[in-house]
Amino acid sequence: MDTPLSLAADDFVLFDLPRRYALDPDALDARWKALQATAHPDRHAGATAAAQRLAMQWAVRINEARARLGNPLARAIYLCRLHGQELGEHDNTAMPPEFLLQQMAWREALAESPGPGDVEALAVEVAAARRELLRAIEVGIDAQVPVDWPGVAALVRRLMFIERFEADIDRRLDTLQD
Repeated sequence: MDTPLSLAADDFVLFDLPRRYALDPDALDARWKALQATAHPDRHAGATAAAQRLAMQWAVRINEARARLGNPLARAIYLCRLHGQELGEHDNTAMPPEFLLQQMAWREALAESPGPGDVEALAVEVAAARRELLRAIEVGIDAQVPVDWPGVAALVRRLMFIERFEADIDRRLDTLQD
């Protein structure tokens, strides 16, 4: 593959996008298609084995970057890491007390929901909280100068909790509808 880019380039450089939270999904998709058109292993079927391996590495790298940039949580985590903020997903569970109380109330409501309607109402409430948090992350990254990266990382950790809880809601709905 003839490209001036490195496999180690960050996703934003690779996709020629500004390093910010809000992004244009059409620009992301267009760049993904252009990169895949160049890198797809089928385009290199007649090349040497080394060139075919490199094309496969590029295709994987491009797809991984597309998935990361296309997912709001993954993009936020990635931006935090690019700015030196490790989130400690597995060992940093420190949260503000009001957020923990909200989580406990939601979990209790989920456990006590007698039917799908109650769980769906809870899902709507949690989705609204998720949207609010996504907006706060966007403002924190794109509108604050300088960016408070530790503060953004704390918001991202909250989003991780909410997304896990949304998965719990989906599982609960599945069990109630069986």
